Amino acid sequence: MTNPETAPFQFFHLRVDRTRRLGPSLVRITFTGGDELKNFAAGGRDQSLSLFLPHPGQEAPVLPPLDEPDMYAILGAWRAMPDDERAVMRSYTVREQRTEPEHSENAVDIDFAIHEDGGPACRWAGRATPGDRVVVLGPAIADNTGVRFRLPEDADSVLIWADETALPAASAILEWLPADTRAQVFLEVPYSGDRTELATRADATVTWLVREEGAPSAVDAVRGVELPGEAPYVWIAGESGAVKALRRHFVRDRELDRRRVTFVGYWRKGLSEDALREVPDETQDDA
Repeated sequence: MTNPETAPFQFFHLRVDRTRRLGPSLVRITFTGGDELKNFAAGGRDQSLSLFLPHPGQEAPVLPPLDEPDMYAILGAWRAMPDDERAVMRSYTVREQRTEPEHSENAVDIDFAIHEDGGPACRWAGRATPGDRVVVLGPAIADNTGVRFRLPEDADSVLIWADETALPAASAILEWLPADTRAQVFLEVPYSGDRTELATRADATVTWLVREEGAPSAVDAVRGVELPGEAPYVWIAGESGAVKALRRHFVRDRELDRRRVTFVGYWRKGLSEDALREVPDETQDDA
């Protein structure tokens, strides 16, 4: 087990505590891990982690020994294992971390986007039951590279665009935003039932873009929106094609400083996450 005092990320053994359907496209799974989870230290906002899941028929995810101090050596040994044996790994956002001493609960919530043609993580989440075992490679210190949303000190407004896969991150960002921060928020989801109540102290205008209701494309949705203030910051996450188009819009068309646009392609139409890792990141263009 890596020492959290010297490594920003650590492996944690977790179990499913409970599941809850949030809407047609989202399932929230609460994980607990006993004393081990006390070392977990999410940085909030769009904090990401690596989730290792078992294949159907396995009681727990299959991984090499985790007592090796070098995290990269463990990951290398995991990659060398047979595909049909080694744990399935997917990247997810920490929706919320809770420490509730009065209930003796240290818990982590992860929201899963559910699709009929979803991959192994989607299928696992759809059938998850209390007691199911997983492993995560997650943060052991709160200020870590798994947090991409970095509000510049001089930012006087924020624009957020997210699809359903990035909705958990966008929701956590809204909860984190300082009071009175001006924010324009665009959330694209498949169904009207995916709209949820969002908690925030920010001065936020939220626009839901529902595909079953004929929502416009990502760029068309934001094209006529004025960015208030003199120093806006933009955060975009979701399907890689939409993310790329939005970044080009803000950097090329609006001439926004590219350093003030954070963009993350969570998935790509027609590709699994494994396949996506094998192709160049097309969000990294010369916009």
